[in-house]
Amino acid sequence: MSLRAGVAGAGVFGGYHAQKYAESNKADLVAIFDIDAARAQAGAEKQNGQAYSDYEQFLEAVDVVTIATPASTHGDLARQALLAGKHVLVEKPIALDLATADELIKLAVEKKLTLQVGHQERYVFDAFGLLARPMAPKRMESRRLNKFSGRCMDVSVVYDLMIHDLDLIAQLLDATPQEIMATQMCEHGPHSDHTETRLGFMQGEARLAASRMVDTPVRDMRLVYEDGEIHLDFLTRKVTNSTDTPLARDFDQGPEAPHAFRDPLGFGTEQFLQSVESGQPPIVTGGHGRRALAMALAIEQAASQSDR
Repeated sequence: MSLRAGVAGAGVFGGYHAQKYAESNKADLVAIFDIDAARAQAGAEKQNGQAYSDYEQFLEAVDVVTIATPASTHGDLARQALLAGKHVLVEKPIALDLATADELIKLAVEKKLTLQVGHQERYVFDAFGLLARPMAPKRMESRRLNKFSGRCMDVSVVYDLMIHDLDLIAQLLDATPQEIMATQMCEHGPHSDHTETRLGFMQGEARLAASRMVDTPVRDMRLVYEDGEIHLDFLTRKVTNSTDTPLARDFDQGPEAPHAFRDPLGFGTEQFLQSVESGQPPIVTGGHGRRALAMALAIEQAASQSDR
């Protein structure tokens, strides 16, 4: 019997998640929740599901839930779902404070439920072969610069965009930053729309920039190792690698490429459902989500102090 799957959030990204459930042979997409009843109905009709604007009724109809609502609601909706005995895939960030993240992690353990966090870029890096390198980079530079879209304005660009790269840094360096410096700019509201930070580690440093206010988008990462450099441009789809270790993949997304590379969101959905079925921990756990959140909070604090 397939798992009954539901998606909380009928926005653009919620629609992507709903599609992945609809394509899976491990689950049936049966429900879409949104506080906007008309939007929930429109989303449900696309996938032949049932629309809900009442969250409790929505939870009664599903076994597993993906939370793709605004970031400021993630923690509360994930808490309610876990308390109701539902397995949860919550989009990043896991929450906006560590106490809530800890509560979610504890609930999942106590109730023996899967709690997965939507850091999909992790799967891409693993498919590239970057996470398998035996040595850690001594320097990382990342730029995630987007045009203004009006999306995710309930949180700063750190929680909206930079948190992707914070999870990757945590995986590549497996360390806590010893020093954090950050600056920020606000243009469209009370939250930062452009943040730059330097994270100092015992073995090196990471410099990150995230923005939702540029004219020309940029999305790339440079990794400097003892034996060379790797530069990935995710927009031009070019990779430069001067290290001794060839990457397992390039940007080829043909049928022979791994699922994680061709469709990281779909791969993450399948991993979530597999974790639910097997009882084994997901690839990206609540603990991983908490680690990225802790760095995001520290960056926000450092940026606020630099503004004084």
